[in-house]
Amino acid sequence: MRPRPWPKVPELTAQVARAVAARGPYPLAMRVRDELGELFADPEFAEAFGTRGRPGWSPGRLALVTVLQFAENLTDRAAAHRVRYGMDLKYALGLELDDPGFDASVLSEFRTRLVEHGMEEKVLDLLLTALKDRGLVKAGGKQRTDSTRVLAAVRDLNRLELAGETLRATLEALACSAPDWLAQAVPVREWADRYGPRTHSWHPPASTSKREEMALVYGRDGFALLEAVHAPDAPAWLRELPAVQVLRTMWVQNYHRTVTEAGTEVKRRESKNLPPGRLRLASPYDTDARYGLKQGSWWTGYKIHISESCDDADDQDPVADGQALIPGADGPPPHLITGIATTDATVTDAEMTERSITCSPPAISCPPSTSSTPVTPPPS
Repeated sequence: MRPRPWPKVPELTAQVARAVAARGPYPLAMRVRDELGELFADPEFAEAFGTRGRPGWSPGRLALVTVLQFAENLTDRAAAHRVRYGMDLKYALGLELDDPGFDASVLSEFRTRLVEHGMEEKVLDLLLTALKDRGLVKAGGKQRTDSTRVLAAVRDLNRLELAGETLRATLEALACSAPDWLAQAVPVREWADRYGPRTHSWHPPASTSKREEMALVYGRDGFALLEAVHAPDAPAWLRELPAVQVLRTMWVQNYHRTVTEAGTEVKRRESKNLPPGRLRLASPYDTDARYGLKQGSWWTGYKIHISESCDDADDQDPVADGQALIPGADGPPPHLITGIATTDATVTDAEMTERSITCSPPAISCPPSTSSTPVTPPPS
């Protein structure tokens, strides 16, 4: 990447864009360019881009496209289309009217680079700095936090299916890593029939007693496999496989064994004895996904918490020289996003509001816009 300042808005682009904008509300993209100027400078993103190779699109201008894309809720393809045909975006980016823009894949590549270099919050930080300099966000102001669910890319499983799929996934991993050892450690033919198909390819028994019996069979088989993996003559590296670690954790959370003179008895834990939702694994394939419940809606995955300022006009500092706080606008200040965080699905909005640190000193909390419900275990 070769950092360079943003180009000035070409004269013809400015003339045509302003003529069209005069017929309706002034477009957000054009107002951002007029009032914030070069919002995202290329050198701020230099760490994520190499210095050799074919020059690409300016990361600073891609950052602005990403912000406007979020504001308008556009897909990557739609955002690239807007850059190619929208005069307001050409104005904001300083492009000639005949500039072809870029391929939609450039946006996802840009986001990937930011994530790989730990710069996920860089764009928001730069935007907040610019807004603070213009008095639109102030330290100690009011803010509120709301959240929305994010579904994990896994299938929802009840406790019976979760046990069977976890054991099946572990056997698949061992079959790939140590096939000869596995053939000697477990009854391959019997277990192949039991754990070969994925849980979504067949229907569990309708009878409660048969379902409970199947759950106990899973439990005994899981403990037998864990004992084999941890046996003195087993390769030590087997127990370090991620799938084996997941199996061990899942069995600790869902089963317990009682050893008596009559032998070993395996039982499933009752719902009241399960670990809290924040600790419970919900999938053998995504160990960060959790069961979530908010406003009567269940899901498996995560939450995105978005904090926004919520100052009223009376909360703002007096404006010097009679100038409007927001150029060209009257009335209360806009509500602006001040923080974004992704957590597991059990974290409540109130927790995120209390620990928000985007404004210093700590922001005052506005009344919450929604409420969260504590997570309870999913059905058996």
